[in-house]
Parts: sequence; C-alpha cells; structure tokens
Amino acid sequence: MNKYFLPLLFLLSILGLISCTPNPGIGGDAAIKGSLHANHYNSTFTEYISDYPGADTYVYLIFGNDISYGKRIKTTYNGQFEFQYLNKGDYTVYVYSLDSTLTAASGSVAKTYPVTITDRKQTIDLGTIEVFQ
Repeated sequence: MNKYFLPLLFLLSILGLISCTPNPGIGGDAAIKGSLHANHYNSTFTEYISDYPGADTYVYLIFGNDISYGKRIKTTYNGQFEFQYLNKGDYTVYVYSLDSTLTAASGSVAKTYPVTITDRKQTIDLGTIEVFQ
C-alpha cells in the first residue's frame, strides 16, 4: 500500500464531512411559521378603520447571508404561513407593511425577524406579526 494512501483517504473523509454540512435553505425537516394580522387606518394614520387576518399577503425568507430572498409564500385566508423543509441555520423572515410614520418614500417598510434553527426537526413559531394595510 502506498504511504500516501491513508493520509489522503483521511483528508478526503474530512473534506467529505465538511461538504455534507447543509447550508441554510430547503432540504431539511425544520419549519418557521406564524400569522399576519392587518390593521387598517386612513391614509394619514389618524383614524382607525378595522383589523383583520392578513390574508393573501407575501411573506419572504432569506437563507443565511444571502442578499435576496430564497423563498416567498402567501398567507392563507386566515393569515397563517409556514416555511417547511428547512435546514439548520440562520434565516430572516420579512413582510411589508405600510409606513405609519409616513417617512418612507415608497410608503411601505419591511418588518424583519431574524431566526436561527438549531435542531434538525425544530419548528419556530413567530406568533402574530402586526402589519398596516
């Protein structure tokens, strides 16, 4: 047997283990869930009109340090959402809300929620996210 065979085999085994560590993203057994609740005011946010479940609203998920979202889903009729089949790692969930301070040029702001999944089968519940619509 070649004297370089065992050290090379050891090195390749270590590299194989390192490369098998999944990055944040799709492919695991974890989940992030929550619900949206919408508050409706007049255009100057001086008069409350109503509130209701945030139905059919997009919720975005960023994987790790990516600069754009990796997955986007819409809430159900009752405002619930769930990102399934996630690997362990860091994520950012975000939704858009009207800007109640009336300072954002676009009229809306992103509400962000950093999340860390530490267990392979973990489900993280963000609870109810309040937005202005």
